Amino acid sequence: MIINHSKFTLSVIIPCYNEINTIEEVIKKVKNTSIDSKQIIIVDDFSTDGTREYLQSLEDNSILVIFQNRNQGKGSAIAKGINFANGEISIIQDADLEYDPNEYEKLINPILDNKADVVFGSRFQGAEPHRVVYFWHRVGNGFLTLLSNIMTDINLTDMETCYKAFRTEILKSINIKEKRFGFEPEITAKVARMRCRIYEVGISYFGRTYEEGKKIGWKDGVHAIWCILKYNLWKK
Repeated sequence: MIINHSKFTLSVIIPCYNEINTIEEVIKKVKNTSIDSKQIIIVDDFSTDGTREYLQSLEDNSILVIFQNRNQGKGSAIAKGINFANGEISIIQDADLEYDPNEYEKLINPILDNKADVVFGSRFQGAEPHRVVYFWHRVGNGFLTLLSNIMTDINLTDMETCYKAFRTEILKSINIKEKRFGFEPEITAKVARMRCRIYEVGISYFGRTYEEGKKIGWKDGVHAIWCILKYNLWKK
């Protein structure tokens, strides 16, 4: 299906857990992007730091807020949000300001030009600025991307990126099983198996430290290895 450049809606799915310091700014930045027609879906994953209360106090009919009844993980929050997406294109936006909503057009243009079905925003490609943080995280990301590429036979530079844009019809057709950060290798394996047209564009990245609220850890990296193997070799 060819998407009309001037008449389309972008669904922005924002999984959120304990982001009281950034959630207001994220909402502001998403609303102020140059894309006129947007559906904003926030899924609060049972936050306990005041984020949930802030979202409950919002009086903004342009934002759909969904509250999980217990903490289930990022993948579960994304899967919940996908159920409500009604735009022709959907994009995942973390609530922590590590990724810049001003780059949405860069991500969705290959889809609008009917060249891509899925677009990955790579933190390691192109000349955009990125914050220098953890060396071993970079090594880990590189290893996971390499292993994923071996299994899928595609040549991504950043499989673990949050910024992924999809034709919504494709995203809705995928049964997401991973509850936490295993979402990234799972969705990569599944769109590769579907023979989707996958593009990659360079994006900026403003990474956080653990003191600033970063949540992913080494256990998630180990689980990601298992997910790469599971969804490429056995799990359909």
